[in-house]
Amino acid sequence: MKEIYLAGGCFWGTEHLFKQIDGVIDTATGFANGNPDAPQEPTYEEVYTDQTGYAETVRIRYDETRVGLRFLLKIFFMSIDPTSLNQQGHDVGTRYRTGIYYTDPKDLPVINDIMAAQQSLHSLPLAVEVEPLCLFFPADDYHQDYLDKNPNGYCHLPLELFRMVKNMKPEI
Repeated sequence: MKEIYLAGGCFWGTEHLFKQIDGVIDTATGFANGNPDAPQEPTYEEVYTDQTGYAETVRIRYDETRVGLRFLLKIFFMSIDPTSLNQQGHDVGTRYRTGIYYTDPKDLPVINDIMAAQQSLHSLPLAVEVEPLCLFFPADDYHQDYLDKNPNGYCHLPLELFRMVKNMKPEI
């Protein structure tokens, strides 16, 4: 099993989106790559102040024999505005920045290829961080599987995207 950590704005929608993909084994919402002096295991309220440096992030564990990192990143870029700094949809603040945080340095060539391909599609520079994962703390249970528990809950992603991704055949 492999893992990648993606920050795509509000983590509720990002988590729900990746749960639709065959081959994604497990997801968890949480907070990643905060300031070194930020609280360990921060609360949502602390992160919400934008003083901790943490980004709302989703841990994605996947079976690489069923779905590849390239495919997951393709879906990620379908769900974000990669040129928007610290904002996705109506959500604004450093906690809503976009990022790809990796744990396996062998993933970096694929990440860099995807980033270069995405940059070629945009006239503005990409605002997506690419960094090794430094810290990840799961969010409270309330935030896990939020849109499953609250089907009419807030989400910045269009509902059509969930349906489309669910019907896509994953690529390895």
